[in-house]
Amino acid sequence: MTLHEAAAGRYYEDFEIGDVYRHALGRTVSEADNTWFTLLTMNTNQNHFNAHFAARAPYGRVIVNSGLSVAVILGLSVADTSQNAIMNLGWDEIRLTHPVFVGDTLYAESIVLDRRESRSRPYAGIVTCRTRGLNQDGDEIMSWRRSVMVYRRDAPQDKGYFPAAKTGELTL
Repeated sequence: MTLHEAAAGRYYEDFEIGDVYRHALGRTVSEADNTWFTLLTMNTNQNHFNAHFAARAPYGRVIVNSGLSVAVILGLSVADTSQNAIMNLGWDEIRLTHPVFVGDTLYAESIVLDRRESRSRPYAGIVTCRTRGLNQDGDEIMSWRRSVMVYRRDAPQDKGYFPAAKTGELTL
């Protein structure tokens, strides 16, 4: 029997400049997603929740809250770029290049732009990626540069967190 410890994501050593990650999942944005996010964040722009009002705007329909779109694209990228991150260090050059509408399915991909060892934390490195979001038609809806501090493979901080069962090991 082989015990596979709880683990996910990439470590600093796994990133190479120029590598592209097409993130595995897509996410369709529903009306409920948009309405709840808009209410939660107290965004009172009626283009996000008032169909009658939005019908008179240039796109003629409700536009998904851009904060939600950014959050979805970020979330889609986590498994490949920041699952083992300690912290976000910065986002730059955020561009919203195409509107997102209810019913659109969002996808994300990232390219590694830079990597360097951390000067202050020997157990980590800093990785910078450009991430972009696409809709189901291949339209680029947004992009940004993001830097994260990521654990090195031998870092002890993210190991051994899975609890030991009080009833003993799992057996056949």
